[in-house]
Amino acid sequence: MTFDHHRAALAATMDQRGAWPARSSWIRRAVATLPRDAFAPDRLWCWDGYAYVPLDRSVDPERWATEVYASPDTAAVTQVTGGVPSSSLSAQGIVVDMLDSLLLEPGHRVLELGTGTGWNAALLAQRVGADGRVVSVEVDPELAGRAAERLKAVGAEVAVHVGDGAAGCPPGGPYDRVISTYAVDAVPWAWVEQTRPGGRIVTPWGHLGHVALTVADDGRSASGWVQGLATFMPARGTGPGRDFAEVRGDGPPTDERPVTRDIAPLRDDWHLLFALRVALPDVRITTAIDEDGVNTWLHDGITSWATLAATGDGGTIAFQGGPRRLADELERVWAAWLALGGPPLYDYGLTVEPERQYAWCEDAATGPRWPVRGRS
Repeated sequence: MTFDHHRAALAATMDQRGAWPARSSWIRRAVATLPRDAFAPDRLWCWDGYAYVPLDRSVDPERWATEVYASPDTAAVTQVTGGVPSSSLSAQGIVVDMLDSLLLEPGHRVLELGTGTGWNAALLAQRVGADGRVVSVEVDPELAGRAAERLKAVGAEVAVHVGDGAAGCPPGGPYDRVISTYAVDAVPWAWVEQTRPGGRIVTPWGHLGHVALTVADDGRSASGWVQGLATFMPARGTGPGRDFAEVRGDGPPTDERPVTRDIAPLRDDWHLLFALRVALPDVRITTAIDEDGVNTWLHDGITSWATLAATGDGGTIAFQGGPRRLADELERVWAAWLALGGPPLYDYGLTVEPERQYAWCEDAATGPRWPVRGRS
């Protein structure tokens, strides 16, 4: 079975969106030469509404191909651990966007963190050519082995190492470019140390977008702008913690009050959601609509929670519990964002230094800042 019509349909959708970057025309050629299906494992995992269930190529090749080429925004889950996705074939639109942000050139030395299926590494190798070098690090030995086999099968020269991506791969450095395929809450300083001055680091950050950082001439910092919006798989060992039900418990709320603000933007205003993620990085926000309106659930994964419940008459009631008042915190951050003019996510950036890192808005030196904490 060939997958030409699936490949063409996905490429056409990206055409319609203008998602093929003009400044990086090499990416489209590389994707055509190295299609997704050549790197997808024979077993994928699909959500059936209750759990992830296997989808085998040998059983239903057409459905398998549809999953691989679903849309520019859809990843194909390739591994499930403990009922939760732990690896994927990343969405094509996101892969293309991040490769464009990398500003990759022939002859570059590249470090990739998170080999996964090997597809992204193969695209990197296609670009850097025989005069360049691609080193890829994967924490899962089984995934690393299978990716190495796929890379060899397509003739891609990639050195695959098993290890913790947070440590990088010092023997292969210094690198001209570093790219991570998984999200980090804080950028590991090792990535900056292993990148040459003037080099570029592209990584998903904060699970909602990716940033492109340029290493300073003295090698003592890296700074740059948010490049795009997407949801990324986190680094191994950095799961969401306790869910809302566990944090909420069975006790009554300790605070109840009306909410005067329309909370509908919490459902679909990604610029607002990004600003909230920057200022309240430990707070998880979930929304849903019922016959009464938009409802929102907040929790910090530890002991504090809040519910913004629609009342059906256009109103909303906030219920809160725990030592923090998360609904109050959310409204303060929301008001501060509006006071700045409601800047889009592209007005945010990140600066990484040896002992600290911080997000900023509009200007790295003079704009408002928020400290970045969390496991790198």
